[in-house]
Amino acid sequence: MEYCQPDALKLIPKKRFGQHFLVQASAIRAITEAALASRAPQLLEIGPGPGVLTGPLLADGRPLWAVELDPDALAVLDQRFGGLSHFHPVAGDAVEVPLELAGPLSVVGNLPYNAATAILTRFLLGGIPWERMVFMFQLEVGQKLLGRPGEKEYGPLSILAQLSCRLTRLMKLGPGAFRPAPKVDSAVLLFEPRPGAFPPAQRRALLGFLHTSFAHRRKTLANNWHGTTGPERARGILAEAGLPAAIRAEAVPPEVWPTLFNLTLSHAPFDQAST
Repeated sequence: MEYCQPDALKLIPKKRFGQHFLVQASAIRAITEAALASRAPQLLEIGPGPGVLTGPLLADGRPLWAVELDPDALAVLDQRFGGLSHFHPVAGDAVEVPLELAGPLSVVGNLPYNAATAILTRFLLGGIPWERMVFMFQLEVGQKLLGRPGEKEYGPLSILAQLSCRLTRLMKLGPGAFRPAPKVDSAVLLFEPRPGAFPPAQRRALLGFLHTSFAHRRKTLANNWHGTTGPERARGILAEAGLPAAIRAEAVPPEVWPTLFNLTLSHAPFDQAST
């Protein structure tokens, strides 16, 4: 197996940042190619670390913004790429750092395990004009995003992602693809906008509705909604959507959730979910 061993990998990984640096050359090439296959005029990298993806991304010539929280990694990136006019480092946490970019963007990142779902949720809820995303996750998170009705992985994040995007698993990577080696496998997923997707302006409220619906997985939807809609209204919503009164959230396919959400809006709003 071919490994990438640039001097920049002397950067010491920090556990508090959830850093596991990708070193498998074939994976670096595949991820870079997937991100650059987009026609977006600008690139955005999340968590570049020592820059193993950053270098080949910059070689394409498009402007690249790179969001990095670790000041030591930023120093390495500046040393390697600071002389390039199309390289734009952004210091801060990708969960909340301002990203007022015109876009459209092709976004790529080996996401830190401890912040991956929060970062993805930010991009799914709207406000950042992405055209394509190529993200690496812990395999368990990737399985959750791809979860189907009836599976234990299926839940609010699965539904939000699948309503917003077309998802493709590009590859699975073992611990040996990283330094230091994590204790788990990883998965790289491609996200492409789904035509006719739920409007970004309403996705936060939709996510809140989903969290309420899945609050107690073994309870029926009507029971989970009890404090918001009341039992009669809950039964009416389910009947209008063509669903049985005793159905659980885990059995409802993604394409039905917008109908349920819109039917509940006429009665009472659900609390917004925390990201």
